[in-house]
Amino acid sequence: MGCVQKHDEDVIRAGAAVVRLADWQVEMQHLKKARLLDHVDEPCLRLLQEVFEPYLIEPGETLLSPLEHNHNLYLVIEGELAVHLDSLDGSPVRSIGPGDCAGEISFMDDLPPSAYVVALEPTVLLGVHRRSMQLLTRSPQLMQNLAELLCQRVRLSDRLIINSEQNANIDKLTGSFNRRWLEQIYGRESARCALNGQPLSLLLLDVDRFKEYNDKLGHLAGDHALCLVVNTLGKLLRPSDSLVRYGGEEFVVLLPEMALTDARSVADRLRQSLEDIVSFRSPIGLLPGVTISIGVAAMQPDNDLDSLVNVADQALYQAKELGRNRVCG
Repeated sequence: MGCVQKHDEDVIRAGAAVVRLADWQVEMQHLKKARLLDHVDEPCLRLLQEVFEPYLIEPGETLLSPLEHNHNLYLVIEGELAVHLDSLDGSPVRSIGPGDCAGEISFMDDLPPSAYVVALEPTVLLGVHRRSMQLLTRSPQLMQNLAELLCQRVRLSDRLIINSEQNANIDKLTGSFNRRWLEQIYGRESARCALNGQPLSLLLLDVDRFKEYNDKLGHLAGDHALCLVVNTLGKLLRPSDSLVRYGGEEFVVLLPEMALTDARSVADRLRQSLEDIVSFRSPIGLLPGVTISIGVAAMQPDNDLDSLVNVADQALYQAKELGRNRVCG
């Protein structure tokens, strides 16, 4: 490491993971590199130089945890930290590098941290305890910097929540919506269509002889075939329609403001679009296309999602019985 030499006689244990660097001096240049201290005047920086203490945390060690109270604000001088939500098992949501800080929220509200912060490499930190809070509040510029930093954290948290919600509604393999989304959107769309006196239709489709396709060509080929179905059908649907992977090789298409007759026409157009693809290129080479069978159902006043899917499922069963690659309902 560039600015710290770690020797056994130089460190004192400060908790389970962080060690205090007893003989290491906090220099003005270190403070001036911290975003939190941007444009803070020299007299204030000299005071802060006396209260910040240097620490070292080794790779894999936890600096902050929701399971333990934190009383320190840390400035990162060297190294890198990772931020994990919920548990350490998942991927980090962001990293904290030189010039940034950690623990600022729990430092301010004196509550346990909301995330885990773990060292990715040997990391040198400058820490200040809550007992020095009064000193920090003497600088209007420092408090403005801190307020801006907290606003950034709030915006980041909002974005993570939005992304998490979006990811929770998406089927990872095909990129289509999943059943969780279908349950949410059906409640909204069925209520809206009923209120406005508009129809709503639902298609339940199944990839024909998909088990045979998998057995013959392998599951990876089957995955690419499912993606072909989603990519092909998605181009033919309206922005207001929802294409949902219902389970395995079954898909649902929700068609708000569409009566049964029009829904049958849409279903046949979807079916024909896949029949026309005799083969397609994939990352594993040229693969044969697939066909689909479709059951169509129109929403009735007493239909919930399950009952409407059940009507479409009966029509889908009829399509399969009549030879597949057809529309019934």
